Amino acid sequence: MDESVKNYRFSTFFSKGQYESQVETLEVQQGDNHISIGIPKETDDNEHRVPIVPPSIRTLTGYGHRIVVERNAGEDSNYIDHHYSEAGAIMTDIKTVYESDVIVKASPPTIEELDYLKTDQILITPLHMPAVNQAYLDKLMAKKVIAISFSMYRAEDGSYPIVKIHSEIAGKSAILTAAELLNNVNGGRGSLLGSVVGVPPAKVLIIGAGVVGEYATKTAIALGASVRIFDNDFNKLSRIQARVGRHLHTSSLNPEYLAYQLMSADVVIGAVHSKTDRSPIIVTEEMVSHMKPGSVIIDVCIDQGGCIETSKMTSHAKPTFIKHDVIHYAVPNIASKVARTASQALSNILTPLILKIGSKKNINQLLFENAGIRNAVFAYKGRLTNEHLAKRHKMKYTALELLLTASI
Repeated sequence: MDESVKNYRFSTFFSKGQYESQVETLEVQQGDNHISIGIPKETDDNEHRVPIVPPSIRTLTGYGHRIVVERNAGEDSNYIDHHYSEAGAIMTDIKTVYESDVIVKASPPTIEELDYLKTDQILITPLHMPAVNQAYLDKLMAKKVIAISFSMYRAEDGSYPIVKIHSEIAGKSAILTAAELLNNVNGGRGSLLGSVVGVPPAKVLIIGAGVVGEYATKTAIALGASVRIFDNDFNKLSRIQARVGRHLHTSSLNPEYLAYQLMSADVVIGAVHSKTDRSPIIVTEEMVSHMKPGSVIIDVCIDQGGCIETSKMTSHAKPTFIKHDVIHYAVPNIASKVARTASQALSNILTPLILKIGSKKNINQLLFENAGIRNAVFAYKGRLTNEHLAKRHKMKYTALELLLTASI
């Protein structure tokens, strides 16, 4: 074999060409606009993800961007500092990280971490609306950063890619978690979620036929469970049935029929999300009180308050509690339970987004041209640009389009 071929690094090949456009695409040839990207270590005990993984670091550095990572930022996802430094990242302390042009976080910065932000920085982070208060927003506005919620980032086809991929992870994880909680060692009924010959399968109720409900359904069926799906949107119910490729037991959210089914359920998955505010209460405490002892409730939408009245937020350190002899699991960030997979999925979507930011000499130009990224901006240089957030906290709202028009 040719010696030059033997010495050529596989990773270098991909970092140089993975996202490159064709020569005739003039827009990308604007060129050498290099930015610095800071990745702090997450301080939330419930957050084990890292937003950018080492293979994506190679891509970003291949485009000339400077990546600064806080030491041990990836350890919970089993990425050690050596992996990052080998990929071209600079490993350093938190203060140096926050000197970067762009700050990327897997969970929202705490109110204490807001102190590190600088004027005109770009902050890419999720936005957990129920957890945000006015004091937090006031401090964020005072920093005059451009804050982008990656959970509100909309793709060209109108979908929300990060919400979708994490909903898929949450739906699958919810069923696998329920299967473990049904075991005797975890205080459950001692039932196998799947089925064996001669024994009826466990009964799973899935409330909500969105992406979480779809993947929870697929996973439960794959394990052999008997599944019932409830939703008032018949298009969603039809979509799940079409994608599963078999007849399913579906129903509208009829309280009387739901209460009847709950009495014999082994597992209940709450997956009713709201696009604007709190999730509606679908399952009342009275309904829960008539469930079988040792049955399991997984409230996936607890980050929006939960759709089951008896739910209260728990953590990965202490994920369950028992009420009316029913095991409740209500961790707000289920995807973080499988941090390595979730980190890879998050990084796959954030890397092209960061490359788009780095391709423009002016972030305003990118926002003006890209409606999907513009939709994700909730704070712009001291102005609140998310209308729902402004109404919720009775703060002044300013349309981002007006701000961009004035600045370009």
